[in-house]
Amino acid sequence: MQCRRAHRSVIHWLVMLAVLQCGARGARRFRGGRNPQPRRTPPSTPQRERAETTESFSLDFTAVEENMDSFMSQVKNLAQSLYPCSSQKLEHDMKLHYLENTSVTCNDGSPAGYYLKESKGSKRWLIFLEGGWYCFNKENCDSRYETMRRLMSSSKWPQTKTGTGILSSLPEENPHWWNANMVFIPYCSSDVWSGAAPKTNQNDYAFMGSLIIKEVVKDLLNKGLDNAKILLLAGSSAGGTGVLLNVDPVSELLEELGHTNIQVRGLSDSGWFLDNKQYRCTDCVDAINCAPTEVIKRGIKFWGGVVPERCRQAYEGKEWNCFFGYKVYPTIKRSVFIVQWLFDEAQLTVDNIHLTGQPIQEGQWRYIQNLGIELRSTLKDVPAMFAPACLSHEFITRSYWTDVQVKGTSLPRALHCWDRSLHDNSRNKTPPKGCPVHLIDSCPWPHCNPTCPTIRDQSTGQEMNVIQFLMHMGFDVQKMAHQQGMDPSKLLGMLSRGS
Repeated sequence: MQCRRAHRSVIHWLVMLAVLQCGARGARRFRGGRNPQPRRTPPSTPQRERAETTESFSLDFTAVEENMDSFMSQVKNLAQSLYPCSSQKLEHDMKLHYLENTSVTCNDGSPAGYYLKESKGSKRWLIFLEGGWYCFNKENCDSRYETMRRLMSSSKWPQTKTGTGILSSLPEENPHWWNANMVFIPYCSSDVWSGAAPKTNQNDYAFMGSLIIKEVVKDLLNKGLDNAKILLLAGSSAGGTGVLLNVDPVSELLEELGHTNIQVRGLSDSGWFLDNKQYRCTDCVDAINCAPTEVIKRGIKFWGGVVPERCRQAYEGKEWNCFFGYKVYPTIKRSVFIVQWLFDEAQLTVDNIHLTGQPIQEGQWRYIQNLGIELRSTLKDVPAMFAPACLSHEFITRSYWTDVQVKGTSLPRALHCWDRSLHDNSRNKTPPKGCPVHLIDSCPWPHCNPTCPTIRDQSTGQEMNVIQFLMHMGFDVQKMAHQQGMDPSKLLGMLSRGS
C-alpha cells in the first residue's frame, strides 16, 4: 500500500514539474523574451542536450526558479514517500575505511584511509583530497605534530564524516553531484599529496601522499569504481594542488589496470598558488611565513616528492616548479576545472600580508590589488575556471558554494556546463551555447563582487559588509568620492552593489 501511494506521488510530482516548466516557459514568452537575473542558474537547456547527461541525474532548477521552496519541499516529500520502497538506506554519512595495503601510512606510521558513501547505481565517483598546509623539515614537522596531530595521524579519526558542499548528498546543497559515490581522503601526509617516502629508522615521519591516493583508487575498484563512467578528483588548498599533481597519474594507473573506460577529470580549488616575490621577505623558519618556492624546494627532497612525468621533463632538475598551477597546468593531459579566489587568504599569508585588526598600509593595498592582476593573468588561458574577486580560501565544501556568482553564473552551474562539454573525453571542447565555463571577475579589489561570502575581522571575529571591509582595509570613501566628483552615499551604493 505504501509503495502504491509512493507511485501516485511520483506521478503527481512529475505532473507538477511539467506544469511548472510550461508555466516558466510561458512566462518568459509573455515577458517578450527577457530573462530575469536568476539566483542560481541561467536559462534551461534544450531537451535534446539534457538527454545526453541522464547518467548525472542533475537537477535543473531554471524552470522552477520562482517556486524553489515549493519545488524542494516536493522533492523532500517524494524522497520520504519512496523511502520504504527502497532497498538502499538513505544514508548521508561517509564511513571510515583503512587501506588494505598497511605499508602506506600517515606521517606518524598510523594507517592511512578514506571515508566512503556509496550511491548504488551511480557511475559517477568523486574523490576529494583534504587540504592543510605542509611541513618541510624535522623541526617544522615536530612542531606541527604537537599542534596539528589530526593532520599527521589517523589515531583519532571519527568513524563517520558528513559531506558538505560538493560532498553533500542533499540535492538542494549539491544540485549536480549529490547522487555520486562520495570519497573523502583525510590529509595526513603533510606533503601536498606528493610524497613517496616511508617512515624508517632514519626518518621519523612518512611522507606518502601520492601513494595514499593510488592505494585508495585500488581499494575502490573492489567497491564499484571498476564500473564507473566518470571519476572526478577534487581537492581544496593543498588538496587542490594535489589534484594538479595527481590527476594524470590516477588516470594512468587506471589505464594500466585495464580500466580504460573511466574518464578521469580534476577539480582544483584554492590550489593555484603563485611563486611571486613576498611583500616582506623573512627567514624561512616555518611553513606559514616562508616563501612558497623555498618551502617546495626543501620539501620535495624531504618528502621524496614525485610530480607528473610530463612536468618533470619540462622542469628537469627544478621539479619544484610543478607545484605552481600556472606551470604544471599546461603539462596536464586530463581536463581540470580551476576554482580560485582572486584574493586568496593563504597566498596573502605566505606573501606576508597579514590582515589583522589594523587598517593596512598603502603598500600592502597595492600589493593585494596586484595579486588579483597577477592571478587573472595566469588564468586567462585556462578554458574551464571560476574566479571570483573575493578575499577567502577554499570554496567547494563550503555551505555558500551555491550562492557566489561570477557574471550571473554560480559554480555548480558552471561545473554542470563543464561536464556537458566533456562527453567525448576531450579536454577543450566548446561548451554548449549559453552555458559558460570560463568565469573570472574583472573588478579590481577584494569583495567587489557583491555575492562574495561574509568577511570576518580576523582579530574580533565580527562580520563585516563590503563597505566596512574596505574602510577596514584603509579605503577612504570620502576621498575617493571627491576624486570621482560624486556624493559619498552614491559611491557607497555602487560599492555595495559591486559596481
